[in-house]
Amino acid sequence: MSDLQSEPRIVIVGAGPAGVRAAEILVAAGLRPVIVDENQRAGGQIYRQPPAAFGGSVRSKKQLYGFESAKADALHRTFDKLRGHVDYLPETLVWNCDGRQLDLLGRGRHQSLPYSHLMLCTGAIDRILPFPGWLLPGVYTLGAAQVALKAQGCVIGHSIVLVGSGPLLYLLAYQYAKAGAEIAAVLDTATFSGKLRATFDLAKQPLTLGKGLYFLTWLRCHGVKIVEGVQKIAVAGEQKVQAISWHKNGVEESIECDAVASGFGLRSETQLADLAGCAFEFDQLNQQWLPQRDPAGRSSAKGVYLAGDGAGIAGADAAEMAGKRAALALLEDVGKTVDVRESRRLDRALQRIQGFRRGLECAFPVPVEWARECADDEIICRCEEITAGELRQSVNHDGTVEINRLKALTRVGMGRCQGRVCSAAAAEILACSAGKRLAEVGRLRGQPPVKPFPVAVGVAAQVMESVAENAELEAS
Repeated sequence: MSDLQSEPRIVIVGAGPAGVRAAEILVAAGLRPVIVDENQRAGGQIYRQPPAAFGGSVRSKKQLYGFESAKADALHRTFDKLRGHVDYLPETLVWNCDGRQLDLLGRGRHQSLPYSHLMLCTGAIDRILPFPGWLLPGVYTLGAAQVALKAQGCVIGHSIVLVGSGPLLYLLAYQYAKAGAEIAAVLDTATFSGKLRATFDLAKQPLTLGKGLYFLTWLRCHGVKIVEGVQKIAVAGEQKVQAISWHKNGVEESIECDAVASGFGLRSETQLADLAGCAFEFDQLNQQWLPQRDPAGRSSAKGVYLAGDGAGIAGADAAEMAGKRAALALLEDVGKTVDVRESRRLDRALQRIQGFRRGLECAFPVPVEWARECADDEIICRCEEITAGELRQSVNHDGTVEINRLKALTRVGMGRCQGRVCSAAAAEILACSAGKRLAEVGRLRGQPPVKPFPVAVGVAAQVMESVAENAELEAS
């Protein structure tokens, strides 16, 4: 790498659709970015590849990615061509960002990585809304169930129920059924009428809408039980999942199963953007606090760019375009000549996708009744074992109306996940109990490490930092 003052030192976090396409643009302009990737192989979640130890894959790309196999293959091939022109750090976690420097943990070793320009392509995580039995062995998120299929070549059980809302619900059901798994039921909290109202916006991307309708029709034709408009989900079992029940139109039903995958849409992973100094604003469409960015992907923090689902949920196609657009903005900012027509084309395409996104949120909304109906004894923060009742008590007895105050008083979000899993549910409970809008209760401030890692590594990092500081003092 060249010196920071003579050449930009560009770091891309994430090797999914956004990160790979951003790297492609930067390499074409003669730059050599560093790509830091938590996975062993490039592709992100949507185009996740099996580990290299599997000999590439035990299943073909057509089997793994279905309709998207050509897009997945194109992305993988692009990255393979880039390998000699980028510095790739796979299986590496970025756990902190401080002072234009990233703290990394890769294969048990800690290192620091300075940057002049940072592109965050951090992706998304399942939105989790707890329900009775959600902590039983055999309950997974939709995303985790998809990882098991794509990366490990296995399914999560013998008789599986998928529950929640969002396009991933039906995509995963289709992928699992095509892999030979038994799907006992698909339980959708969204209603048919809501989907019908969203048709106009969804039709703005007819090919994507057509794929969704195909998944639904294929599942019904192959005898998969699909129930829309479900409420009051509960998983039953002693030491593991044995059944799941739900209500519809006031009538309770249940079905036996040994595994459940749940998810209520997706939430952007924004912790690194927070630590990098980006300003945030509440996004009504995503129902989440998101880092501010301009249409090109520039954040409020100088030299920090945002692309893909980590900056707002829009899907893989939009992520590829956003990665390209952010890379063009970066090139412009470092004085490189860019194709203005290509920038404008990408701007128009990304703007069109927003109409479709509005349709998705109308068709698959977050269940509005969940926070009101969640029982007091339901655990919301599994790390600290904080219940919904404890959160409500803080509102009622302490007058808590802000999420960080709630964290300080109850310890919600202080565990190993740093609120990545529980913050959405905690905020919903707080807003409902305090009679506030979700935007009014604020957001949990980011804290390192953004994901758990071994304590020994953290201690070693502190020792290294102390040694460096002492060396600087002695030199001065």
